[in-house]
Amino acid sequence: MKTHTKAILAALFVAFLWSTSWILIKNNIEDIPPLLFAGIRYMLASIILLPGLLRYKTTLRQISRKEWAALFLFGLIYYTIAQGAQFITLKYMGAISFSLMLNFTTILVAIIGIYTLKEIPTLIQWSGIAVFLIGVLLYFIPLQDEKFTAIGLSMAFITILANAIAGIQGRAINRTRKIPFYVVTTTSMTIGATLMLASGLIFEDFPSLSSSNWGALVWLAVVNTAFAFTIWSKTQQILTAVESSIINNTMLIQIAILAWIFLREPLSLQDVFGLALVAVGTLLTNWKPAANNASPKTQYSD
Repeated sequence: MKTHTKAILAALFVAFLWSTSWILIKNNIEDIPPLLFAGIRYMLASIILLPGLLRYKTTLRQISRKEWAALFLFGLIYYTIAQGAQFITLKYMGAISFSLMLNFTTILVAIIGIYTLKEIPTLIQWSGIAVFLIGVLLYFIPLQDEKFTAIGLSMAFITILANAIAGIQGRAINRTRKIPFYVVTTTSMTIGATLMLASGLIFEDFPSLSSSNWGALVWLAVVNTAFAFTIWSKTQQILTAVESSIINNTMLIQIAILAWIFLREPLSLQDVFGLALVAVGTLLTNWKPAANNASPKTQYSD
């Protein structure tokens, strides 16, 4: 199986895991303040990953100050800001409306990536993005009536912008393969989790957590964070920023199917057609000639 295809399948699996995160977060967000919820989740995941850095002692000594600054900034934006804002948004905005807004992150990633990464989508990929967004709109329209709050909307926009910037940052760091993807994930997550948990402890009251709350936190930390984010970082060595963003947004399809199977939520003909277009758009966006799959060699190793 080609490397590019393997990366797509791995990224799709990670997107599936992250789609289950939304359900767990929504079911527990009323019991756990958002910043503390996110901070505990990512700090637990960091603690799980940190011992693995012992294998990369030589690499850690070779990382330059400039690269450490890039990792710090990546951790701040991807974890502290993007994930923290996402948890706050899910507390103040419905998951359906928020999911719709997040799908437009791809447009920002495509535009920013042209200027910062010099990754210019092909005509087929632009067509895929257009088909994808049409499918998203078909699935969500008409939107259910919802009262939007200023804090919900502002946090949603911050999440979208931070996710777009972090998508570019992650691709820029990982595509060179100078720093192993495990080191990128663990160091940036630890930095972001520390800042996020500190913010939660300062601004929020620590709640009394039930066994079900802890169960959700442990699952989110071990499977949907420590494992999933490590695999995602690996796929960013191969997939462009736009490809990763589109695959991330296939959570829409997976959440809809899971809700249909387990929650008996109906899917109309329009919903099915919209999801089909989303799938077609994803395939077109990830259409990549084999000649473009060459990757730079690793510089650091242990």
